[in-house]
Amino acid sequence: MASTAAPVQKLALLKQRLEQNGIDVLICMKPENTFHLSGFNPIIYSHPVVAIYPRTGEPTLLVHALRDDHARSSSSIADIRLYGAWSTKKTMGQSWLDAVRIILEEKQLESSVIGLELDSLPVQRYEQMRSIAPNAAIKDASLLLFQSRTVKDDAGIANARIAAQFADAGMTRAIEVLGQGGTEREVAIEAMHAMNLYWNAHYPDVEVASFGSLEGGVQNALWCWCLSGKRVLLNCDSPSTRRPQQGEIALIYIWAAANGVYVENERSVAVGQLAAEQQRAYDAILEIRRRTQTLIGPGARVADVFLQAKRCYEELGFGAYLPGRIGHGMGLGAHEEPSLDGKSDLLFEPGMVFTFEPNLRIPEWGGLQHSDTLLITPDGYESLTATPNGFLQVQI
Repeated sequence: MASTAAPVQKLALLKQRLEQNGIDVLICMKPENTFHLSGFNPIIYSHPVVAIYPRTGEPTLLVHALRDDHARSSSSIADIRLYGAWSTKKTMGQSWLDAVRIILEEKQLESSVIGLELDSLPVQRYEQMRSIAPNAAIKDASLLLFQSRTVKDDAGIANARIAAQFADAGMTRAIEVLGQGGTEREVAIEAMHAMNLYWNAHYPDVEVASFGSLEGGVQNALWCWCLSGKRVLLNCDSPSTRRPQQGEIALIYIWAAANGVYVENERSVAVGQLAAEQQRAYDAILEIRRRTQTLIGPGARVADVFLQAKRCYEELGFGAYLPGRIGHGMGLGAHEEPSLDGKSDLLFEPGMVFTFEPNLRIPEWGGLQHSDTLLITPDGYESLTATPNGFLQVQI
């Protein structure tokens, strides 16, 4: 995968944050974070990838021997160490944990303050880290890493723009197939096919992989699913062979990644004529979007945007259906912090990328939302997704 790791100035800022938090060395194993720090994504994480990032000195990337060639072809970290056994590779031994201990000792950090991702680190891994550095102090580096990833660099923004093109191509095809009477599954299949064709034709050197797990990898993250009628209440489910019916709303969801960076494009499409209640709800969501998005821009408080939306829901008679948030961060995952809710004190900054998705869920008939991926700019915001986001309707 082509690197979207932070450039030199952003990594210097990360070191400043380490100093401000009193952390001597950052040790990351969460795939998104190791990629952020190194630019390396093995796609399948059957063996831990460990990024060791000291406040002073050079970082080290520790990978299993079978990932050696892949890591060296894409990592921005020059010092790559190996563990395990694979062909003729020279390694530090079988255990990644022993290798981390040796590296900490080599850097004279075994009794230092170690920053770990306590928001995502399994208890077993935490105990293992404690066992190899019993004299070290452990601090939570989760917030530090979140802050480092929230504002995107130029490479991250460029990749988000590419991903948005994939998503728009998929959404265009999805709406076409819905208008041809396609099932939920046919809509999803054709949308994903369209995204893959666009990828191959326009960006053949871009990778669309995502971050896997111990059990499996994700080598293609151009995804679509479609839910219709009351199935919209499921929010996320595999598309079925159900054919959307006249008078229903079909909700099409698309996530697309380019070099590890995600965008989201979601559209609600009326199938034929809607009942008066559904049309009123659709019109309300468009009005809420119109009134709320004027507040979005650098320096604005996330909570104030949500509270403006809340006032609109109540004025339009949908206060009882107010969602917990009207958007979320985007980046190395399709759902990241921050949530656009009434509790956040975060201020929008240029370079932030997030979704804007005021929505409704009505138990009697389903729900609707348009979700666009927005980039905060010095003067306001830019919608990276360009699919029309007014009233959308097909006739079948």
